[in-house]
Amino acid sequence: MKPDFAQIVKQFPRSRIAGIVLLTICLAWTMWLLATIQMGEFAGFRRPLLIALPIGYVLTLFFVDEFLAVRALGILCLLAAEPLLDAAFLRYETSRLFVTVFAYLLIIAGLFWVAIPYVLRDQINWSARSVFRWRCLHAIALIYGCVILKFTFTKF
Repeated sequence: MKPDFAQIVKQFPRSRIAGIVLLTICLAWTMWLLATIQMGEFAGFRRPLLIALPIGYVLTLFFVDEFLAVRALGILCLLAAEPLLDAAFLRYETSRLFVTVFAYLLIIAGLFWVAIPYVLRDQINWSARSVFRWRCLHAIALIYGCVILKFTFTKF
């Protein structure tokens, strides 16, 4: 018998509510980044971008119905990679590579999910096809997370 969570996850790609929530989080995070980040020679673009982002948000809500949750999750993955890479920047420990590899995997996944959103649906269907596959993938993710935590407390 399949886990109930797998059935819930299968509904995620077409969930409008999840898409709106995730896209709102992405908008807030992007607005905060634009307001606080050092932009150097591109500082003149700050105000137009701060105006264009909410307009793009509203237009996206109106005109992007298909896989909005997947696209918003992809944007969130792209945003989440920045603090991870920033944390590993100029660190000399080789264990930083665990975080760096995870950040680049987030970037690759985010790019695919934004550009080709049905890929996440196919990935979910593939992983939820059997209980063994579902549990193995989650076990691998758990082990990877535990290794990162171990190095966080012992090496960093």
